[in-house]
Amino acid sequence: MSHHLNFCKDILFGVAVGDAIGVPVEFKSREEIAKKPVIDMVGFGTYDQLPGTWSDDSSLTFCLAESLTNGYDIHDIANNFVRWRCDNYWTARGKVFDVGITTHEAIERIVRGVQPNLAGGFDSWSNGNGSLMRILPLLIYIKGLPIAERFAITKDVSSITHGHIRSAIACFYYLEFAAKLLKGNDLQTIYHEVKQEVTAFLDTTSINKDEIKMFDRLLAGNIYELAESEINSSGYVLHTLEASIWCLLTTTNYKEAVLKAVNLGLDTDTTGAVTGGLAALYYGFETIPQDWVLKLAREKDIDDLAARLAKLF
Repeated sequence: MSHHLNFCKDILFGVAVGDAIGVPVEFKSREEIAKKPVIDMVGFGTYDQLPGTWSDDSSLTFCLAESLTNGYDIHDIANNFVRWRCDNYWTARGKVFDVGITTHEAIERIVRGVQPNLAGGFDSWSNGNGSLMRILPLLIYIKGLPIAERFAITKDVSSITHGHIRSAIACFYYLEFAAKLLKGNDLQTIYHEVKQEVTAFLDTTSINKDEIKMFDRLLAGNIYELAESEINSSGYVLHTLEASIWCLLTTTNYKEAVLKAVNLGLDTDTTGAVTGGLAALYYGFETIPQDWVLKLAREKDIDDLAARLAKLF
């Protein structure tokens, strides 16, 4: 049980701490941040929020996790997203202060009665990182299932807000990587295993080969060999996925990985959150700096959610 509890805490705190560190500098360029690099969890900045305030990334991660405590139901997950947007459910300090356009539009469609897995935008312009940033708790539900089922469920949960296949593949790759982190191999081995297994699976599907080629920097090359200048950190789903894997593979602990992610600039909260989730799974909740955890908004509520999630095992 304690292992399972830790695994749930890794996911929830890993994401939220990375998110909260990125919030004060969101939208700042890499060059601007380089003049005063982020070295700690601070407040104010972009949204003028107190230290430890997390954004929509963590809110929607918690909404998904909360739903999973009652089993898997896509309508219930979607309903929690609506409660967040309309009633400030699972917000850090009682109000939504950051929401992506694609996510906002999808939630409006759900309110109008559109099926959850058809609510997300399907055009290629709807490939922001809004489904990737919240997907990690799904690992708890899918990790024992056959690969085709893991993909199908991931695609549905991504599609609540982001219906394009590119977002689904990004979420799938991320969760496959996350599942391997639990087995504790070295990161290089994990990276190459994921590369082979994800490629082999995608080749069995009818997904357009041009879409799969979009992932070549991860699936065909070695992302960790790229220089920082070749890593992008915008709100585009592929940029966020590549940046998070790159940060994980080029650092040696949670703190270093998350700070590297945030200091890339631009979509700092999401790059921090997506990197933080993986780093915490690999290094463990107890390696997240304690003062960061204690500064986090609603730390006790997050702890309680982790305990309730752990009962799923």
